[in-house]
Amino acid sequence: MAKPMHPTPMLDTLETGPWPSFVSGLKRLAQDKDYVVDVLGQLETSYRTRKGYWKGGTVGVFGYGGGVIPRFTELKDDSGQPVFKDAAEFHTLRVMPPPGMHYSTDILRKLCDAWEQHGSGLIAFHGQSGDIMFQGATSENVQKAFDAINALGFDLGGAGPAVRTSMSCVGAARCEQSCFDEARAHRTVINSFLDDIHRPSLPYKFKFKFSGCPNDCMNSIQRADMAVIGTWRDNIQTDETLARRYFAKHGMTELVNNVVVRCPTKAIQVVDAKQVKAGPTISSVKVDDTHALQIDNRDCVRCMHCINVITGGLAPGKDKGATILVGGKRTLKIGDLMGTVVVPFMKLETEQDREKLVELAQKIIDFFAENALEHERTGEMIERIGLVNFLDAMGIDADPNMVSCPRTNPYVRTDGWDDEVARIAAKKVA
Repeated sequence: MAKPMHPTPMLDTLETGPWPSFVSGLKRLAQDKDYVVDVLGQLETSYRTRKGYWKGGTVGVFGYGGGVIPRFTELKDDSGQPVFKDAAEFHTLRVMPPPGMHYSTDILRKLCDAWEQHGSGLIAFHGQSGDIMFQGATSENVQKAFDAINALGFDLGGAGPAVRTSMSCVGAARCEQSCFDEARAHRTVINSFLDDIHRPSLPYKFKFKFSGCPNDCMNSIQRADMAVIGTWRDNIQTDETLARRYFAKHGMTELVNNVVVRCPTKAIQVVDAKQVKAGPTISSVKVDDTHALQIDNRDCVRCMHCINVITGGLAPGKDKGATILVGGKRTLKIGDLMGTVVVPFMKLETEQDREKLVELAQKIIDFFAENALEHERTGEMIERIGLVNFLDAMGIDADPNMVSCPRTNPYVRTDGWDDEVARIAAKKVA
């Protein structure tokens, strides 16, 4: 039986709402652990004083330079001793999950048992980079906890200025919108950069994320230094049976207001079924005997909205692959950035295709390591040096898909164009 609880009036308030509270979870753990009793005491003090009392330090496991987040208490009494002695240390282990977050019930129970034995019992599935967050262990137990977790087949994730743990969606395992094998691509990339994960040596963090389709369930375009997002480059596929079923249930008003009107490039029209245009870029499907949905794929930007609404009736094309974007991140030095397209389309079907993805990633990381400033993300580096210089270093030709927004000035100077064309042609010959 753990020692008596500290008074926690402010934390108790967080249990009064309609939603589950982390405070209730901590109190359950505190019934058997003095450790968590004092964690609640320190947390209550932080709420009361509006100040955090955890500081960093150095804690690790043998053979690793990262993956453990040290936390030591700064809340001391007049003699310099921790006010909450059992919570003087509260280290976190970041552990890499399987691609697509696939777990069995058995392995989850074993992970919980290992952390119950060596840590606080508090686990978060998952951190922003995708790690399983085993929160709360003493310095003495960090190595023991890692050994137990590692024996189950799990490895530490990234921390500090390193390649971080990657994330991938459930993708091809369960989702009909998947455009490539996310788990296989994820595993191939991560296995190639394990040393960069475990031994921090970069200017700052670098994240990979893998989303199987443009719905981007991993938020990779906003969060990843290198985002791999599934796409297709042929026409949207159609299924008349499912399209008719949707129309019979929702009707013309819903079809127009929720599909046609919401297409960002006006690529979709409702037409007379007898007047459907034929062409290599046209997708069409009858929704009843007199009306058809017609899509001009030249204008489609793969936003997925129509496919999400008429699931099955419309579907991604057959020529599938991925778009590679670089530079996404949250606020740091220059504010939020979304990833910029550097490779509009890459096939990811074979081992050779995935090796090309690894080669590109290695080029990007090497260039980032050599050219970024300290505490600068890839997107900020590209903003500073210019996208053209980055593409030149990667050996990638500029492409209209890389434009982040169209120009607003319709007048363009054309003098010098011939010289520029000649320069590019000479460079390619060389």
